[in-house]
Amino acid sequence: MEALPSNSSLELHQLRVKLDSRFPQVDDVFEECIKEAKAVLSPLGIEQYIEQARFLGKMGRGVEPMIIFLQEWPQTANILGEKSLECIKETIHAIWKSPNGSAITAFLESLPAISRRLPSEDLLKEYLAVTVDLMNRTSTSIHGIHKTYASPSLVDFIQHSPQLLGVMSISGIKKWVDYGVRNYHHHPENQRAFFQLKSSDSKAVMQRERSGTLLVDNTRKLDLYLLGLWNETELLVPYPTGINESLIHAPYYDHAGIRLPDVYEDLNEIPGIDRYRATLAHMAGHRTWSIPIFADNFSPLQRLAVEFIEDARIDFLIIKQYPGLEKLLLSLHPKPIEGECDPQSHSCIRHRLAMLSRAIIDINHGYQDAEIRHYSEKIRKLLAKEDLSTQEVLNIALSYVAKTRLQSDQLPQTYFKDTEISYRDDNRHLWKFYELSDDEEQFDLKTTADSAEEIQALPPRHYSEWDYTSQTYRPDWVSLYEGLHPAGDPREIDQILEKHSALAKRLKRLFDLLKPQNQVRIRYQEEGDELDLDVALRSLIDLKSGNQPDLRINMSHKTNGRSIAVMLLLDLSESLNAKIESSNQSILELSQEAVALFASSIDTLGDPFAIAGFHSNSRHDVNYLHIKGYSESWNDDVKGRLANLNAKHSTRMGAAMRHAAHYLNGQSADKKLMIVLTDGEPSDIDVIDENVLIQDARQAVIELDHMGIFTYCINLDQNADQYVGNIFGKQFTVIDHIEKLPEQLPRLFMALTR
Repeated sequence: MEALPSNSSLELHQLRVKLDSRFPQVDDVFEECIKEAKAVLSPLGIEQYIEQARFLGKMGRGVEPMIIFLQEWPQTANILGEKSLECIKETIHAIWKSPNGSAITAFLESLPAISRRLPSEDLLKEYLAVTVDLMNRTSTSIHGIHKTYASPSLVDFIQHSPQLLGVMSISGIKKWVDYGVRNYHHHPENQRAFFQLKSSDSKAVMQRERSGTLLVDNTRKLDLYLLGLWNETELLVPYPTGINESLIHAPYYDHAGIRLPDVYEDLNEIPGIDRYRATLAHMAGHRTWSIPIFADNFSPLQRLAVEFIEDARIDFLIIKQYPGLEKLLLSLHPKPIEGECDPQSHSCIRHRLAMLSRAIIDINHGYQDAEIRHYSEKIRKLLAKEDLSTQEVLNIALSYVAKTRLQSDQLPQTYFKDTEISYRDDNRHLWKFYELSDDEEQFDLKTTADSAEEIQALPPRHYSEWDYTSQTYRPDWVSLYEGLHPAGDPREIDQILEKHSALAKRLKRLFDLLKPQNQVRIRYQEEGDELDLDVALRSLIDLKSGNQPDLRINMSHKTNGRSIAVMLLLDLSESLNAKIESSNQSILELSQEAVALFASSIDTLGDPFAIAGFHSNSRHDVNYLHIKGYSESWNDDVKGRLANLNAKHSTRMGAAMRHAAHYLNGQSADKKLMIVLTDGEPSDIDVIDENVLIQDARQAVIELDHMGIFTYCINLDQNADQYVGNIFGKQFTVIDHIEKLPEQLPRLFMALTR
C-alpha cells in the first residue's frame, strides 16, 4: 500500500484517535478507507463519517457494523451525496433503540446496492421510512407499551430490498410491505415467508405492483393474435423474472405450452405488448418452418452460428409473410457497430453473428465486411426463392464459421454488447441428440400426451378474492377456466316446454305486456320507413322556386322503451343433484325447467341475455361454463347445452360473479341485471372458515354495484335467510317450495324489469 505523506500521516493519526476504537481489525482497513473517503467527502463530511463510525463501534454490536460502514459509506456517499448521512443516522438510531439491533449489520451491508437503485436523497428517505414503518408494525410487545420482541421479517426485507427495487417502484414496495404486514402480523412464519418471497401471496402482490406489461393482463389479446396470424392455440405460460437471477430469462416452448417472461418492460420505445407479439411471431415461425437437427457432432461455436442464422431465416420469412412486422422486428433487433469488438482482447464470434443476423433481415444494414455481405446476400436470394431449409442453414453456418474463424474466438472474454436479441427464444427445440434412448423418447411422448389432456382449452383468468379478516384483496388468488358447456339433446328442452305449454302461454301473454309500445318518430332522414309529407312539400316548393331542395324527406321510427341486458348465473354445484321430497325430480332438473321457461319467455321480449353456470374445486379450479352468449339466439345449440347440465363440486360464487360481470358490463343497455340462481351458501373444499366466501361474494356484489350492475339472488335453500341477506342485502328471494321454481323465475324477472 502506498504510504501517505507525513502531514497526511498526522491527519490519519488524529482521525484514528477520534474514532476511539480498540478493535484491532480496524487498523487493517482504516488507512485505505480514509483514502477513499477523502476522494469523495468534504472535510465536514470526513468528520461526520468518523463520528458515525465511532457511534457504531460503541453501540455494543461488535466490530462488524463499524467495519462495514467505514468500507461502504464513501461509495454510497458518492452516489447519494454526503448530506444523506443524516437520514441514515436517524434510521440506525431507530433500529438500535428497538429490539432489532441485530438488523443494523444487514442494513449497512445493503446500503451500496440500495443507493444504486435509489440515486437520490428523496427516494432514499422514502425507502427508509418504509423500513422503519415495517419494523415498528411487526415488532411486538407483551404489555402493549414498549416493543420487546424483534420483527421476524425486518432482516429479510432489508436483504431482499435491492432485488425488489429492481422490479418495483417505491410506491409499489409500500403497497407490497403494507399487504404483508396487515395479513401476516400475527403469523411470524408466514410473515417471514412473505418477505422472503417464498409465499404465493408475496409473488402475486409483487407481480401486481410491477412496472411494465404483465403477461397475465394480456393473455387474451395474445391468444387471439397467435390464433389469428398463426393458427396456433398453445397455452401461454409465464415464468418469473427479476427476483431469482438463476432462472432462465429466454422464452422457449415445449410440450406444455409457450413459456414467456411474466413481464416485459418497454424497450427502444417499443411497448411491452409489442415485444410479446414479436416473441410469439418468432416462436410461431420456428414451429412452422424449423426442423430439429442432430447436435452431437457439432461444437458449441458451430451450434451458435446455426442458431443465429436459423433465427434470421425465420425472421426473414415472418417479414415476407407479414410485412407489417418488419418495423417491429428491426426496432428490437440490435445493430452492432462494425469494428467495435477488439479481437485482441475479446472473443468476437457473437458480435460477427449478430451483424450477419441483422444483415439478413435488413437490406440497408450498411456493413462493409466482405463475408457478411456475401453470406447475407446469398441467404436472402435463397429465401426469396423459398429454397432454404433448416438443414441447408446448417451447411451455410458451418461454411461461415470455417471462413471467418479467428484464434481469439476461443478467448474466455466474450463480447456481448448489442448481441442479445430479446424477442428470440433459446432454440432448445432446434436440437435433438443421438444419446437419448428409445425409452426416454417414449416417456417424453407419453408425458406430452398426458399433459395435453389436462391443459384447458383457454388459459385461466385470475381474479382477486376478498379477505375479510385483513380487509384486503388476495391478488390473483382464484384461477377461473371458462369454456362452452358440453351439448346434449335439444329435444329434451322442447319436451320441457311442451310439458309446461299452458304456463308458457300465460307467461308469453304477460311478457307481451312488457314489450315497448312507445314509438318515436325520427324526421329528416334520406332513407326511412315512410315519406314525411311536410318536409316533402317544402322541398317541392324549393325545387319549383329554383332553390336547393332538402333531400331528407323520409322519416323512420324507433322504440322508446326497454334497454335491459340480463345475465342468468347458475350454481352447478354437487348439491343440485339432491332429490326434492315432494317430487321425484332433482333440484337440477327443476332448475333446467325454470331456465328453459325463462329463456323462452325473455326471448319474446328481445332483451339481450346470457346464461352461464359455474362450479369450483378449490381456488385453483373454478369452472365457468357458457350456456348462451349475448350474440346467440335461443336455438337448438343453446337448448342442447341446457339439456346437458351437470352438477358437481362446490360453489365459489364471488369469482363467478366477477367473471360474469366482465361480459355483462360489455353490453350497451341502460340497465344491467345479473340474476344468481343458487341452492346454498358459497363454499369450497379449500376454505375452512365458511364466512370467507360469504364475505367475498358480498364484496363482489359491491363491486358490481359500482359498475352499474344490479344483482339479484334467487335462493332455493330454506335456511338461506341466515346468510343471503349478508351477501345481497335486500336483493334476494328465497323460494321455499322448489317445485314452484319454473313458474316463479320468469315472474320474478318480470317484477325486476317492469
